[in-house]
Amino acid sequence: MTDSTQQHEKRKRQFHIPTVEDIEKSRMDAEKRLAPAESMRDVLPFDLSSSSLRPPTAAPKASAPATGTTVPAVAQSSEVRTSHNQPEGAATAAGSNQARPIASPAGGGGGGGRGSGQVVLANELQRGNPVLECVRNVRWSYSKDIIPDYVVGRTSCILYLSVKYHRLHPEYISKRIDGLGKNYRLRVLLIHVDTDDCKIPLREINRIAVLGEMTILLAWSLDEAGRYIETLKAFEHRQPDIIKERVEDTYMARLSNSLTSIKSVNKTDVLTLSSNFGSFEGVSKATSSELSLCAGIGDLKAQRIFKAFHEPFIPEK
Repeated sequence: MTDSTQQHEKRKRQFHIPTVEDIEKSRMDAEKRLAPAESMRDVLPFDLSSSSLRPPTAAPKASAPATGTTVPAVAQSSEVRTSHNQPEGAATAAGSNQARPIASPAGGGGGGGRGSGQVVLANELQRGNPVLECVRNVRWSYSKDIIPDYVVGRTSCILYLSVKYHRLHPEYISKRIDGLGKNYRLRVLLIHVDTDDCKIPLREINRIAVLGEMTILLAWSLDEAGRYIETLKAFEHRQPDIIKERVEDTYMARLSNSLTSIKSVNKTDVLTLSSNFGSFEGVSKATSSELSLCAGIGDLKAQRIFKAFHEPFIPEK
């Protein structure tokens, strides 16, 4: 055989294109090779077509339990299998039903004790109070087991009072404060100012609140009162540093912070006063004429500084 013939035969074997007969023959050979696997279905104790290879549905042999309280393993596995075979939507719905917190419509009940969790607890005495309709951003629920009007944390509570009601029942708030005892660390007296003639009643309430160790918050509308309740609950675990003024812990920083609260007094004036009078006490004891002699301190500014130290906090009529 010549070289050209050998090369032709080699290329023919390398680039052979199968015919229809070759394809049919390959298919029949494949079926013969797979035939034993078909007969194994009758031999094996499980279904080959199942991806999970479950045992047959025939009832398993019952074995007597060792004790009367032992749960059979077959029952446990069937429960687990059932939970895994639940549709995804059903499982989601079941999880959402279990995680749903206490409802907060006006008719909602339940909840009690001082551990309010994520819910504002409202005393039954507050049923019908229109301020509850303004509490929209936090959940709330009525409770019969609390003394204050609202519990917004484990150590935080609120007593609610309107100025009109105080004018009709001036002894009411004193009794409510006495009923709290020492049970709460943050005790807020939320006052709804619902009348124009409020100066004298607020002065009376302020005196009662100071004696009862209460913190006063004034609300000029029901919406504002509702926002106070929401904020106290939302900031239950926040530190008070976020609302504190940040002042450097040095003498000059505190001196500057105090004196610049007087109108038209700036930090340059504070340095001038400190260098002339030496201390805060020296500035407070200086006369108006002595203050006006300092550079940059005119007569008007000197009078304002002098009045800040010598006039009463509450102006007399």
